[in-house]
Amino acid sequence: MTPKENWGSGDAYEYWIGRWSRPAARPFLDWLEVPDGRRWADVGCGTGALAQAILAQCAPSKVTGADKSAAYVRHAAGHVVDSRAAFEEADAQELPWPDESFDATVSGLVLNFVPSPERMAAHMRRVTRPGGVVGVYVWDYSGGMQMVRLFWDAVIAVRPGDAAADQSERFPICQPDALARLFTATGLHDVRTTALEFEMVFRDFDDFWQPFLGRQGAAPTYLAALEEVEQVRIREWLRARLAPGADGRIVLGARAWAVKGIAP
Repeated sequence: MTPKENWGSGDAYEYWIGRWSRPAARPFLDWLEVPDGRRWADVGCGTGALAQAILAQCAPSKVTGADKSAAYVRHAAGHVVDSRAAFEEADAQELPWPDESFDATVSGLVLNFVPSPERMAAHMRRVTRPGGVVGVYVWDYSGGMQMVRLFWDAVIAVRPGDAAADQSERFPICQPDALARLFTATGLHDVRTTALEFEMVFRDFDDFWQPFLGRQGAAPTYLAALEEVEQVRIREWLRARLAPGADGRIVLGARAWAVKGIAP
């Protein structure tokens, strides 16, 4: 069973994964090494986490975000209040912008969710000026993003027949070699990859579990489609394996893979 992901609530998405996009965004932007005063595009901008980080640390002249979800665009426009920022509704695979519009075109945690990553990458290259940078980061679902990895381990333990819903199985693009091949095939030059690693700190088990109930993204959408008894079994499997520290907090590792290339 692999229900279609739901992307209809900015607040729920922020609680689910948007809050964790920011600590991944900071090292990603440092790694891109884009000079100040440049024009940026944020493709699949979601609730505006990456755009907000660009504004805070990259001194852009302009940041233009686009997302297919009208709810996310409204959330970003309402929470990223800066005269240099603008957000619009658009498909990452059909960007409406003219060729060579931006100095840096980036995307966070989106590439694996579009039907054609190749088409998205091609559009990102198209709207980037020659010599500009194109960059993407995605979660390492195979093990580096422990919050999500543990969830799918619980699912496979409770419902082994649903192993194909596991995001590591569904999204083989979320590995450095696959990302590098995609960017090279897109025609980008000087393609490089890196790991973005940090810790996710949850106040307690409820802070870990409640975002899975928000029906936003792959894991919460999958969970919402189950009977309550199976949701409880998954929850308790996780509770038994997540040992809090002396202060009650739960600390998990998180890793995203990033790729960048230069537009010809």
